[in-house]
Amino acid sequence: METSHRIVTGDARSLSQVEDDSVELVVTSPPYPMIEMWDDLFADLDPEIADHLDAGDGQAAFDRMHEQLETVWTELRRVLVDGGIACVNVGDATRKIGGSFRVFQNHSRVVSAFEELGFEPLPEILWRKPVNSGAKFMGSGMLPPNAYVTLEHEYILVFRNGTDQRHFEPHSNRRYRSAYFWEERNRWFSDVWTDINGELQSLESDKLRERSAAYPFEIPYRLINMYSVYGDTVLDPFWGTGTTALAAMVAGRNSIGYELDEEFVDVFDERIERVPDHSRAVIEQRLDRHREFVETRRADGETFKYEAERYEFPVTTKQERQIQLYTASSVTSTDDGYEVSHVPVEEVERNRDDSREADGVKSPSHTS
Repeated sequence: METSHRIVTGDARSLSQVEDDSVELVVTSPPYPMIEMWDDLFADLDPEIADHLDAGDGQAAFDRMHEQLETVWTELRRVLVDGGIACVNVGDATRKIGGSFRVFQNHSRVVSAFEELGFEPLPEILWRKPVNSGAKFMGSGMLPPNAYVTLEHEYILVFRNGTDQRHFEPHSNRRYRSAYFWEERNRWFSDVWTDINGELQSLESDKLRERSAAYPFEIPYRLINMYSVYGDTVLDPFWGTGTTALAAMVAGRNSIGYELDEEFVDVFDERIERVPDHSRAVIEQRLDRHREFVETRRADGETFKYEAERYEFPVTTKQERQIQLYTASSVTSTDDGYEVSHVPVEEVERNRDDSREADGVKSPSHTS
């Protein structure tokens, strides 16, 4: 299987290089209005924002910042297929401006904007971020009533383009091969994620993350598996450190990214050669977790009704039987991005076992 990954250095307010109805999924984390690190970026897009901030008019600055984002949301309506999904990771902002401390609810403003464009809001996800336990509150410390709670979560807002779901041919092969495990579904489709811990962050740069709205790799990787199938194209209009593109490469989907700062793209070139190793680590972890799940259930006296067709382990539901996981075997640079070759993980395991046996090493047995 081959996937393509295109990176455009440009302004996402005009996705001119993306055709109408050519994207199945959007996964993105935009700059958050009223977070100070983004003031200069928004002011470059609209100088009046700086004037409002200097005048202490936080509400006016907030409104103008979201007007810039809404130009991008309008473009998403055009490029997404009917029934396509948009996932927007965004956090609210707390800030003292004009002598008043308040929260600026970015998530509610984004929801309103998408609704006005004709998107259907779907259940949202909250994910909890690691925070400094010594700074759990702001304000007057131990004395009521003027302390404020700390925002420890961000939102993943989920929207469908239009009212109808995507349709597939009966028993669609690529859809069934794209299945996830039953236990993954139960974890991923919870509306609160507390298990995002950055353990698969080996391709991220802390320095660049400080200059972007990047989220942990696990977030786009889950969303891509939840809301797309093999062969789909994933768009990130705020590409940043390229986390969504990396997740698409590992998940075996195509991707398109828009990024204003060419430095991010240049640094991404330096890390791309590690994608195959990262891909194998992610897929092996998923398989290991499933095998552990099988062992635990069997130890509890549970039985399984179905067997996976490509792997030597059982699965819980009939829909999982055709699941097929791929690893990225190679990455090739192109004029506008990358091409990634993917091979079924069972071929990788079979070749590895054959090599071990040729060297006189007994292959480890798998749970069956």
